[in-house]
Amino acid sequence: MPVSELNHVNIRTPYETMLKLKDFYCDIVGLKVGSREGFASRGFWLYINENDANAVVHLAEYRGEGEPLTNVLTTIDHISFTCTDMPAMETHLKTHYIDYSIRDLPAINVRQINFKDPVGNGIELFFHM
Repeated sequence: MPVSELNHVNIRTPYETMLKLKDFYCDIVGLKVGSREGFASRGFWLYINENDANAVVHLAEYRGEGEPLTNVLTTIDHISFTCTDMPAMETHLKTHYIDYSIRDLPAINVRQINFKDPVGNGIELFFHM
């Protein structure tokens, strides 16, 4: 029973923040809103493309008591997406005024673009060179 793949990351937040995150992950990262059937709660499932069977980011409405904790120290540092066309992505991020940094990993022939989503979650875009 070995693990075969990462299924998804779930981000739970108040509804208004969830709408901002949906727009960010679609407009900036390039994910697509897709099917999310069978749930009474509000939320979005985001896919890498329309033909994927797997939603990689789930956005779910926080419905607990009081306000959820935000910007607290956790052990999760970032979400990483494998990408292509680094120059186009850099232009896209600059056009949307997204602050980012670049990290080179020559030992594995990779370059990364790193930035934060609107609530401070780390995003890594992973480019094979």
